[in-house]
Amino acid sequence: MNASRPVQTADDPRWARIRARDASADGAFWYSVLTTGVYCRPSCASRAANPANVTIHDSLAGARATGARPCRRCDPEGTGAAAMAARIVAACKTIETAEQPPALAALAAAAGLSPGYFHRLFKARTGLTPRDYAAAHRAARVREELRAADTVTEAINAAGFASHGRFYEGAAAMLGMTPTRYRAGGAAETLRFAVGQCALGAILVAASDKGIAAILIGDDPADLVEDLQDRFPAATLIGDDAGYQALVAQVIGFVEAPATGLDLPLDVRGTAFQQRVWQALRRIPAGRTASYAEIAAAIGAPSAVRAVAGACAANSHAVAIPCHRVVRTDGALSGYRWGVERKRRLLALEAAE
Repeated sequence: MNASRPVQTADDPRWARIRARDASADGAFWYSVLTTGVYCRPSCASRAANPANVTIHDSLAGARATGARPCRRCDPEGTGAAAMAARIVAACKTIETAEQPPALAALAAAAGLSPGYFHRLFKARTGLTPRDYAAAHRAARVREELRAADTVTEAINAAGFASHGRFYEGAAAMLGMTPTRYRAGGAAETLRFAVGQCALGAILVAASDKGIAAILIGDDPADLVEDLQDRFPAATLIGDDAGYQALVAQVIGFVEAPATGLDLPLDVRGTAFQQRVWQALRRIPAGRTASYAEIAAAIGAPSAVRAVAGACAANSHAVAIPCHRVVRTDGALSGYRWGVERKRRLLALEAAE
């Protein structure tokens, strides 16, 4: 690496922007560090270098000419956040097309990142760890194949499981029931449910052996029961269970005071993409909102704004998965499956707490 560098680096006004990790300076200049042998963009989050070892360059060509290598952390050759998002999208595609879930080290190496940094970045952008993303995608494939295949064995093979034993070990977690019952549309699955009244109108709470499978809100209790039947057409529904009322009361208390939280397991069923969206929704604090575009960016799919809206509409866990906290970019309320007025009231309840 060329050791000639200005001795005035500490006095250069650009050095203050490097120390501040000023992202607005990215693309305006670059800097190389003699001791580490790398060159970076101004916003690089690496430990601040001694200015005596730093050379500031007006162009990428100047930084490259030193013989230094591009920093893996800030990716000065890429486009910053967009480049990182592209790496995560590529990793998602690798996971989705692999016969077996790829190892974390292999995914990180392909992205040009350390395993620890890649793991944090992947989870921040998708809402899931690479392992959980692979499991969610494989569960979605299993569900698709079980609906299409003639036998469970064909579905197992088509979904990419090399071991039938390993499939059956995780089948209950993936499907919420046995594969045979899933192929039959949930036949023999039992859901307990009850309908009550809350500040938002009628509320139906249904639960499987795994947890709460649905929280539905509306005006007419009969419509809510019909909605539940449509969602689980082959399941056995048991209503008016006196022992179930305490759980319903707990859910109603949560709906009317969301800040208290809901300490109950959820039985959440959806595609891998929907699971990513719903995970992101649950990270929005009570009393705060996020736009559809912000959720799309948070899961590493900035162009999937409409798909995010679709995932919000498919949510069957009112309030527990807080799709009411998602608003349009201009802050306007829209797109709430249980009515915009209920969305407004929920947000008002949370803001008042």
